[in-house]
Amino acid sequence: MEPSSSTSQSRSSAGGLTTEPAAPFVEVALPVPLRKVFTYRVPDGLLGKLSAGSRVAVSFNRRKLPGFVVGSRADVPEGVKRALPVAGLLESEPVFTPELLRFLEQTAKYYMHPLGEVLRAAAPALPTGAMRRLRDDGFLETEEHLPGQRVAHRTTWKITATGGDPSDIRLGARQRKVMEHFASRESIFLDELRGVLSDPRAVVRALVSKGLVEVEEVEASRDPFFRSPVARDEPPFPTGEQQFAIDAICKAVDERASEAFLLHGVTGSGKTEVYLRAIDVVRQAGHGAIVLVPEIALTPQLVGRFRARFGDEIAVLHSGLTARQRDDAWQALRRGRVRVAIGARSALFAPVADLGMIVVDEEHDPSFKQDEGFRYHARDMALLRAQYAGAVCVLGSATPAMETYHRAIEGKLRLLSLPSRATGQRLPEVEIVDLRRHRQGPTGHPLLSGPLHRAIGECLESGHQAILFLNRRGFSPSVRCVSCGAVAECPACSVALTEHRGQSALRCHYCDFQRAVAVPCVACGGSEYKRLGVGTEQLEQAITESFPKAKVARLDRDTATGAGVEEVLDRLRNGEVDIMVGTQMVTKGHDIARVTLVGVVLADQSLAFPDFRASERTFQLLAQVAGRAGRAGTPGKVVLQTYQPDHPAVRLAAQHDYESFYAVEIQSRREVGYPPFTRLVIVRIHAGAEAEARHAAQSLATIAHRHDAVRDAVVEVLGPAPAPLARLRGRYHYRLLLKSSDRHALRTVAAQLAAKIDEGLPPARASLDIEPL
Repeated sequence: MEPSSSTSQSRSSAGGLTTEPAAPFVEVALPVPLRKVFTYRVPDGLLGKLSAGSRVAVSFNRRKLPGFVVGSRADVPEGVKRALPVAGLLESEPVFTPELLRFLEQTAKYYMHPLGEVLRAAAPALPTGAMRRLRDDGFLETEEHLPGQRVAHRTTWKITATGGDPSDIRLGARQRKVMEHFASRESIFLDELRGVLSDPRAVVRALVSKGLVEVEEVEASRDPFFRSPVARDEPPFPTGEQQFAIDAICKAVDERASEAFLLHGVTGSGKTEVYLRAIDVVRQAGHGAIVLVPEIALTPQLVGRFRARFGDEIAVLHSGLTARQRDDAWQALRRGRVRVAIGARSALFAPVADLGMIVVDEEHDPSFKQDEGFRYHARDMALLRAQYAGAVCVLGSATPAMETYHRAIEGKLRLLSLPSRATGQRLPEVEIVDLRRHRQGPTGHPLLSGPLHRAIGECLESGHQAILFLNRRGFSPSVRCVSCGAVAECPACSVALTEHRGQSALRCHYCDFQRAVAVPCVACGGSEYKRLGVGTEQLEQAITESFPKAKVARLDRDTATGAGVEEVLDRLRNGEVDIMVGTQMVTKGHDIARVTLVGVVLADQSLAFPDFRASERTFQLLAQVAGRAGRAGTPGKVVLQTYQPDHPAVRLAAQHDYESFYAVEIQSRREVGYPPFTRLVIVRIHAGAEAEARHAAQSLATIAHRHDAVRDAVVEVLGPAPAPLARLRGRYHYRLLLKSSDRHALRTVAAQLAAKIDEGLPPARASLDIEPL
């Protein structure tokens, strides 16, 4: 028997279920691509045990699936004779609070995405084997009850100073050494002493007996963000501009006003200090905060700033956590033991108790938009969650997204400005190098011009460091057969293969296919190839050859991921690297005092992308990477190499002039009718054969064209057409674009297409992307 389905209008949702603890039927959202919920009967053993947000196991299509209770019913839907029983309760407490569940339901509606898939994306993963540990009574057998099984977790000591005065007590040299750690910290861990002292346990026991420290046995942290100690900081005195922003945000916090701010500050203006002081007020009021960053692996310095200010009473949510660590962080946040969560876009779903503030740092960054599955934008949903929670939302950036700044101009966000650097240091001098005139420098390399070569030499002579930015990894972006002219392409994707010389391979950056460079041309059998373009690997080689005494390193996805990123950046901070070559990973908010030169090797590279946001993204990248230079006491310099020196994105980035760029770009958007003046929905279609994808796309287009809003030209339908990457991982992709300034009409047409997608388009598949990037 299949479970019965129902729509969201037929149920009591979120808060409603908790007032009906003994309801005989519940609505369950399942992680399946269907925009509906399913009705299940509550067995006698679970009556009164299920709440809104509870994770349960149910039978679906002859298999057992985890799902989430989202509502209750007094009876089964009309036309259904009986419902299947809930198989079991997977966790003793609801995964989602009522506030968080209500927010997630609205998120699913906004993005027209199946609620069950939204809840699965937001929830911590189930422990391995949980579905197999359901007892006959419907409850989960805990690991402690499993026969013959013990789970060992490494523990350590957390050592905290009692506040006693050690000056009046006779201490040995090793005991004094331990007590020195508490000069700037409240607590330390035993593991930190192992490399400093022999037998540290005995030393700590002696200090305990003297009443100077207390010891608590805790699970040893394997989280790389907490392995090294961080000394507590002394908050700097804020500038007048910072203080104005702090006062405005804290006033909204004190009044519990659900107000949203745009903190627009140049690079180095001290936006993080504003966040820290505002969050401190939130914590003192007993509320919690969420801080969203573009990519947690690239922002350990930010995490260090928060640890220095608030100690280790923060939760850092990232993909490197084990299931147990993530669950511990989830529970600590929910119970209010920890009040600050930091992480990438999915940290938006953290169950922070009594949420008082959400900060979205670098809000313009495109990584806040999920590009697969549940395609939500964390920045936009942060505004929504703050509204539901009665919390303050702060969006921060030196280069705000056009839509965000437009909202601020219209008064939908309160604009706070930090127009100068907090240190008083001026923004770096920028030199634009026209590559049409400077064809090559002394090395003969086409992308190492004379001015850039000279600037690097001067930087090294002065004992400073340089960052060189090229947003293309590999040695050569593509290779061409000399005999027939064919470009080596991926057999599964419609993209050129990139040469990675260090691996002696040609690789696809989309499906990770690779083959040896020496393989004959598939078109003619030729064996000689010509390299086209330059990647970071080739640039690193050219720099090493040009400056043989310099220590050169590279930062891109080929050289470092996860904790390895911080290791490379630590080498730069510690002076072990003179020149860092990298992709956009080097632009992400790093603050390194001795970096005084930034070279942008090809500033107009991203202008060629088939995207109406190409100009905006180019300006943002250039402004952000330029902001890495001269952040301490020494003035910085930026060299922008470009073939389009007069393009507004290049010219105005060189002038650090966001407002003028916004004025130019917003006029272009208005003329062609793109966001923020219209809203977009993309329908993505893919199939194993091109004809199948094209037929399904045309079927959806036909349905759209029949709608009154389309016939009346209220909603514009563009396409169907092949996607920019027409073939990806062996499947052919088509797109249909809906465009309108009337949000209601646009969503009505999109809903009609969603209904058709739910019916099925075999053998093709389709999905909606609301507000796509």
